[in-house]
Amino acid sequence: MSTITVPELALWQSAGFGFELLDVRRAQARAADGTDIPAGRWLDPACWLDWKDAVPKGRPVVVYCAHGHEISQGLTAALRALGLDARHLDGGIAAWKQAGQTVVSAAQAGASS
Repeated sequence: MSTITVPELALWQSAGFGFELLDVRRAQARAADGTDIPAGRWLDPACWLDWKDAVPKGRPVVVYCAHGHEISQGLTAALRALGLDARHLDGGIAAWKQAGQTVVSAAQAGASS
């Protein structure tokens, strides 16, 4: 499985590396947490068949969920099967926050989908 670590993602962000960051937490988990990783775009994982073709091709895609388990890993595998350069964030947003990385409020980030 293709993964990216918290330090690698933080480096990509600080270096301005072009990539798509997808938050695929379940709506209830996202709402309960109330935070997002900056530049992340929330997409409902239950509706992935509806949005999969809108994910930009030609640049890496990073997928994250709450803890980096079945949701992000499954969607990463599905996106890779579609030919995208996709990877999931090891440990999800929980690892991101535990490492002291910046988060924004979900309300500030807005929901797209």
